[in-house]
Amino acid sequence: MNNKLTLAVLAVLTTSLHAGPPAAPTPQPAERKLITWDVQERVRWEIKDNAFDFNSGVRTINDDNWVLNRFRIDLGVQPTDWLKVYAQVQDSREWLSDRADIPGVLGAEGDDSFDVRQAYIELSMNEWGLKLGRQVLAFGDQRLIGPLEWTNLARTFDAVRVTYKGSNYTVDAFASSVVVANRGSFNQSDTFNGNETHREQVFSGLYFNTRAFAVADADLYALHLHEAGNTDFFTLGTRLKSKPAEPTLARHEGKRLVAPASSASPWDWDAEFAFQFGEVGGRDLTAFAGHVGVGYTIPGCPISSRIGLEYNYATGDGDPTDGDVETFQNLFPTNHIYYGFMDVFSWQNIHDVAVSWKTKPCKNVTTRLDFHAFWLADTNDVWYRANGTTAVRPLSPAARNADNYAGSEIDLVVTWQARKELAIEVGVCHFFAGSYLGDTGADDDADFGYVQATISF
Repeated sequence: MNNKLTLAVLAVLTTSLHAGPPAAPTPQPAERKLITWDVQERVRWEIKDNAFDFNSGVRTINDDNWVLNRFRIDLGVQPTDWLKVYAQVQDSREWLSDRADIPGVLGAEGDDSFDVRQAYIELSMNEWGLKLGRQVLAFGDQRLIGPLEWTNLARTFDAVRVTYKGSNYTVDAFASSVVVANRGSFNQSDTFNGNETHREQVFSGLYFNTRAFAVADADLYALHLHEAGNTDFFTLGTRLKSKPAEPTLARHEGKRLVAPASSASPWDWDAEFAFQFGEVGGRDLTAFAGHVGVGYTIPGCPISSRIGLEYNYATGDGDPTDGDVETFQNLFPTNHIYYGFMDVFSWQNIHDVAVSWKTKPCKNVTTRLDFHAFWLADTNDVWYRANGTTAVRPLSPAARNADNYAGSEIDLVVTWQARKELAIEVGVCHFFAGSYLGDTGADDDADFGYVQATISF
């Protein structure tokens, strides 16, 4: 009897040795907090020279330096797992500039004293979610829909958004109107018929994302924009973004634990394509835009380094006098991070070849060095700035006959996460004027620099 018991104990011990370490405990969901709050203060000093007219012989109101300050307080209340109420108040100021401190006038960030930036109710029931109220909309890489956090005001929408989350996909449906800053009064959108621009704007769409494919996430979207003045068009698009390969799991060889051998590829890639049709200002719209990019993270490098190459294209209008529009409509993007930090281009009437080098020389410091070469897709259309509406040069016979090389830009940005609560960023940018500028007027180089500090707690 005792021998049988001894053999049983030995068998259990032997099995345990070969089974490896015990499985990690199943992580428990984070405890829900009834009230959450955050405070953020961001201050940025900027200096610009020639970025408005590329003419060093004329000092414009934008050849200047100024200070931008943005302060936010947000509060969330979640009494149950299925209900959340959220509000965010923002105060934005522009100091020391010669421009009128009115948002959007002569390129000014302007003053917008304490106002409601976000205020929504969010309901979550199993796979379904509903968010109703003033909120941020951001989809994909934000090339068409994003909050544009770089600017002092940033962007929000009065919207209703319904989300369904499946096992490996998500579907969003939304209807919205973008909020416009009104100095000295409550910021409103067309939702409540309070916008002074009377755009009658309704921006809606369906956005589908799936993680079912092994090598890439895939998006499909259909967007619709209606505005007064016979503007009514659709944007159909797709986006693909590679997934990093997962490392192999640790395994046991006898009693020895073998470390995981990473199978992660140093390569990454992404692509996005969009087609538009409908009407803009009563004229027929047919337009297209595309982006492709590839990156390589150098393996074994003591300093984490990634080199990237990308190409961005969007159609321009070949004949502005006919009844058609061929200029791609950039909608509500976050352009600042894609087409040069000087914000002189949008995803419209553009060829952009860009090379980037990102490094992390130490734990709390990252650097980004970008080089862009820009051409106009069609010189019969204007060169559009990052806001998608302002032209760098007016359309003229000289512009139509000009060479389409606009110029090149080099940007260097260094970010230091000094503490968990404090991030400091420094940027230096230079634009090398191209032959298009020389063929249409002054063609002096332009410069931009900034220092930014963000405190969050």
